[in-house]
This record gives sequence, C-alpha cells and structure tokens, in this order.
Amino acid sequence: AAALVPSLAMAEAGDIVVRLRATHISPDTSSKLQSTTVGLDGGAAANALYGTGANAALQVDNNTIPEIDFSYYITKNIAAELILATGTRHDVKIEGLGTGGSATKADLGSVNLLPPTLTLQWHFNPDQTIDPYVGAGVSYVRAMDNNLNLLGAVPITIDRNNWGVALQAGVDYNLENKWLLNFDVKKIWFDTTVKADLNNNGNYVKIDQLDIDPWV
Repeated sequence: AAALVPSLAMAEAGDIVVRLRATHISPDTSSKLQSTTVGLDGGAAANALYGTGANAALQVDNNTIPEIDFSYYITKNIAAELILATGTRHDVKIEGLGTGGSATKADLGSVNLLPPTLTLQWHFNPDQTIDPYVGAGVSYVRAMDNNLNLLGAVPITIDRNNWGVALQAGVDYNLENKWLLNFDVKKIWFDTTVKADLNNNGNYVKIDQLDIDPWV
C-alpha cells in the first residue's frame, strides 16, 4: 500500500523550482500631472483639448504576459525567487476635464517595461501538499523604449531605469512527479519622472511624478 502512495513534489534545501506563469500586470497609478503647464506650453492644440483641467491625469493600461521564474531553496522554509518576465507593453493616456468641463482622453503612445524581480520567500508549511508563502524583495524596471508624445507634437520621456520594493504572497499546490500548481500575487512600488519637450527645443521639463505601483 505504501508503494502505491503518489510521490509529491516537496522542495528541500538545494532544490531549484521553475515556474511558468501567465502574469497579469495592473498598474495602480497615481498621477500628479501639471495640466495647467501642459495646456499653456503645449501650444494651441493642447490648450484646446485640456484647457486648465485640474483633474487631468496620466493613466497606464493593463497587460498580460508570459513569465518564468526560478526559486532556489536555501532551506525547505527559505527560498530566493528570481522572476524573469518578457517585456510588457503598456498604452499611456491623459484623461481629465478640458475647457467647459467636457471629458477628454488622448493617447500618448506606449512604453515597454522589463521588470526582473528578486524576492526572498518564507514557506511556512513545507513538506505538505498545500505550501503557502510570503516574500519581499526588490524590482528593477527598465523602460525599453519611450515613443511617447502629446498630440504628435510634444515629445515625452520617462526614466529608463527604475527601482522599487516588492511584496508577495502565494501558494504552491504540490502534485505528483515533481510538478506543482502555483498562484502568486505581488505589489510593486515604483515611480518615474515624466518630462516633456514643451517647446520642441530639446529642453525637457518635468510635468509629472507618476506612481505606477502595479499589482502583479
């Protein structure tokens, strides 16, 4: 009877676990867009679209990407996880109120982000079928391209290199023959400085300090 009991995947010290995930990235943005500056210095077109709308803000959309990660078990309770996701492409918009209180929205283009993340995990129920864990670490976010612009006329840039704090919680469900199922959620805090060449003279000025802070 003992020989017929399935062998479950229980990670031990020195083991490496590889996970392939479908990962949904949902930015929790907080924008401090200086809409009055954009309206005044961005030319007649920008002024007509946004006026001095105090509620104007930058928005970054969601995306779902494939992701692979590697966990090295220092002990059966403690693991270091390196997350290597493919570049994630996000559309960026300005939303707010223009002159007369009318709702406005303008596409600024898109940006590609590469977000490798390293966390240290605590598995508090090892050697069991259900293995929950919590973790904390750091995320490096590389902006791969910055083809952003306002109304096709005002170039916009963001920081190419960004760092942030990451917290995570998840659970492994151990299966037979060294396989497992996983669910994981992370919160990453990082912001970026947004600058625009408002007068098209190569002089970029800060228009926003954008908190992206995605749920992953």
